[in-house]
Amino acid sequence: MSQTDRKQLKRSVFMPAFVIIMLAVIIGLVNNELLVSVARQLFYLSLSDFGWLYQLLAISTLGVTAFIFFSKAGNIRLGGANAKPTFSLAATFAMALTGGIATGVVTYSVNEPIIYLGNVYGEIGNQSFEPNSGEAAIFALARSFHNWSFIPYAMYSIVGLMIGYMHFNRKERFSISSTLAPLLGSRERSPVVRAVVDIISILAIALGLASSLGAGLALISSGIEAEYGIASSPTTWLILTLIISAIFITSAVSGLKRGIRFLSSVNAYIFYAFVAILLIIGPVNYILSLSVTSLGYWFDNFFLWSFDTKEAGGEALVTWWTMYDWSIWIAYAPLMGLFLARISYGRTLREFLVINWILPSVFGIVWFAIWGGSAIKWQMDGTLDLVSVVTENGAVSGLWGFLQNLPMSALLIPLAIFTLIISFSTAADSMSSTIATICTRNMTAEEEAPRKQKILWGLSIAIIAYVMVAFGGGAQGVDGIKFLAAAGGFIVLFLFLLIVASAVKVFIMDGANKPQESQARIKQAEDVYE
Repeated sequence: MSQTDRKQLKRSVFMPAFVIIMLAVIIGLVNNELLVSVARQLFYLSLSDFGWLYQLLAISTLGVTAFIFFSKAGNIRLGGANAKPTFSLAATFAMALTGGIATGVVTYSVNEPIIYLGNVYGEIGNQSFEPNSGEAAIFALARSFHNWSFIPYAMYSIVGLMIGYMHFNRKERFSISSTLAPLLGSRERSPVVRAVVDIISILAIALGLASSLGAGLALISSGIEAEYGIASSPTTWLILTLIISAIFITSAVSGLKRGIRFLSSVNAYIFYAFVAILLIIGPVNYILSLSVTSLGYWFDNFFLWSFDTKEAGGEALVTWWTMYDWSIWIAYAPLMGLFLARISYGRTLREFLVINWILPSVFGIVWFAIWGGSAIKWQMDGTLDLVSVVTENGAVSGLWGFLQNLPMSALLIPLAIFTLIISFSTAADSMSSTIATICTRNMTAEEEAPRKQKILWGLSIAIIAYVMVAFGGGAQGVDGIKFLAAAGGFIVLFLFLLIVASAVKVFIMDGANKPQESQARIKQAEDVYE
């Protein structure tokens, strides 16, 4: 079989996914209000009626991930005992970190704690303390830690770990559906099952990426307007779309070992530089003091926050922040899992979790502590009034108000804009490549998908984002596609539930924490499948 024959288009996956996504674009152009309305209804249904499931699944995922990390299963090496890692630890971590956070960590490290602190949308209405108080400051940072660390990264990690283990060790196909083999047995090999799983995953991630890019376009253009006076407009959004698309499509076409690794490294070094800069010019003593106290506050409330379905914290906090975040992370998890599996060959499961779960979670805590802690300090002592900025100009505007009042703002704001562009480009790069992989027959983790597919999916994502921002009523268009992305997360929710259950079966019930017994089971399974 020739290489060309092997890399044929998976029409049963590509056509339905591509048609549905293009249909969303057309509806957005013709009747954006209809798209927003339907997406909003699906969004409310998922988080109001199934909020309990989101919370139970999130904390269960954390528990299963922690069990694998601390058990003997952590000694199992992806690819077998003699497998050697393809990438260095630093390169793997850079790709894992920057491939999954898009623009979120930059955008919300200032805005989210400030919104909580000032009770901008009623987030602390159910709490006993007042907005802008000392306890509100502690709560704001602690809640940000909760939403951006160990639980969400466990969602990415459990899927990546299962895909890598099933592909490299059990010799299953490199696909999301392979994670279901322990539950479904030979039924997982059904073309219908595989196609449905792949289509659901592609829809969720494509719409999620489009929403991220749409929000990113609005955020970057607002920063350009705030600093340089260039008004946000369809022309500005188009130029930004072309720049971002050119970067991530070029990188995706260059392949994993060249383009994605290079872009991830650049992005990671920029993140490290921003951490260093804020430590130099920020209120270090306050950051350390508030962070340590907030960690204790988080630990003290961890189980309540993890199981609260809004009865304690209220809808504004729990539904619109925590559970909305869970839905987006779950929507991204299948394809992010494929990407993490690709870069983790040769790692033990424990090393895999250190790189993809522990280190990104710690980075998230440190990043929010430094950026969010600085913003809270300057809000509390009157240096800045970011609460008013956010209240008057929207949820993402606090970042630019924060940066404009820093020393060297003339340098930091362009660097922040560049960081946002590179951050999204890195995430879109990895995800568009992964979508192309899913739509191609007989792919392995080591192979690159056809360039034409990478370009096609990259352009499709860019078109959706631009249409929603430019022709969908600006913010309304972005909100609409966000609702749609979260609704896609609702569909993926049940697939994700099965993947976690499959991990429980493999690593807990079947005793894969005993490497010798696990290898015997693998051989038995391979004999059956053959």
